[in-house]
Amino acid sequence: MTSPSNPLILSLNSLKSRGFDLQFHLADDPKIALQRYGQYLYDALILFSPTIERFGGSIDAAAILDFVDSGHDLIVAADSNASDLIREIATECGVDFDEDPAAVVVDHSGYAVSATEGDHTLIASDDFIKSDVILGSKKIEAPVLFQGIGHSLNPTNSLVLKVLSASPSAFSANPKSKLTSPPSLTGTSISLVSVIQARNNARILISGSLSLFSNRFFTSGVQKAGSPTKHEKSGNEQFLNELSKWIFHERGHLKAVHVQHHKVGEANEPAIYRINDNLEYSVEVYEWSGTTWEPYVADDVQVQFYMMSPYVLKTLSTDGKGHYFTSFKVPDVYGVFQFKVEYEKLGYTSLSLSKQIPVRPFRHNEYERFIPAAYPYYGAAFSMMAGFFIFTAVHLYSK
Repeated sequence: MTSPSNPLILSLNSLKSRGFDLQFHLADDPKIALQRYGQYLYDALILFSPTIERFGGSIDAAAILDFVDSGHDLIVAADSNASDLIREIATECGVDFDEDPAAVVVDHSGYAVSATEGDHTLIASDDFIKSDVILGSKKIEAPVLFQGIGHSLNPTNSLVLKVLSASPSAFSANPKSKLTSPPSLTGTSISLVSVIQARNNARILISGSLSLFSNRFFTSGVQKAGSPTKHEKSGNEQFLNELSKWIFHERGHLKAVHVQHHKVGEANEPAIYRINDNLEYSVEVYEWSGTTWEPYVADDVQVQFYMMSPYVLKTLSTDGKGHYFTSFKVPDVYGVFQFKVEYEKLGYTSLSLSKQIPVRPFRHNEYERFIPAAYPYYGAAFSMMAGFFIFTAVHLYSK
């Protein structure tokens, strides 16, 4: 929610060029709504309204969180004047902004050299998350300009990731007043930009700086304090373009199709297996490239043959074209099993596949007529009978 006349238009033009249909609304527009007749109107929501105290229409914090819970994506930009409403949304997503409303991130070592900014609140950060899936394979050479508030990650939320971190010399405080107590946020514990991938694969971006998305920061040159290198253009545009591709599922989005299992040598999927059967399991996994589905290639996809706990755990082989397969013997335990694939990898949407199949024991007429392991017992029985016959003959006919 923003206005098309604001100075953030360059950050949105990239989305238009990639085929997204953007609709702009003022945050307090009384006619805005996220859904109509029970159906959501949008696939993603961008909030460029850090000071808004109350949204217009039927939208509130609960409605936005329900939007995410329904599998939709969200971008939230805050700044030093962030309202309680924006802070509440961020807290529910797993990040906590500095409680001091006047505090901003200050860095006396990692600041951006500027003729106008003398309080070292304009930061040049290059501490990115090490993930080609999230930020693309092309290295971001120039530092990113950031001016705003920092936040910390909720330690109980394992889904939140720091994408852009502050330097060890940074701290969060009011630059216009003298420090009387240690800052609550210091060093690399300060996150400048964070992302969350929910368990339903909805993705969220939270930034403590609205200026991060601004035309001025996109086109400004940047020189980090202590560095002789001056870049003609900041890394903001590349950073946000690549990050938005991940947020909007243009990268790192997986799907699984053609899940199959059958006995070795057969093609049809049976309704039931027997203990000790040899079976084959296969699945095809693809990744969305932004335009087409491409084969996903990895060596860490595993399948479980599961009943209360895994009886079989196998790493799937791949042909390099998205086809994963393996074979194994059904354990000597009967009951209701599941083929389970639970795949989670940094930056990728999770895969959760499950197929239920019963396993029966041998029928009475399917056992071997003579079991090799029982030969000693067979021998003992027949030797006993032979010995008794010989003993009887000797006893009866001897004088």
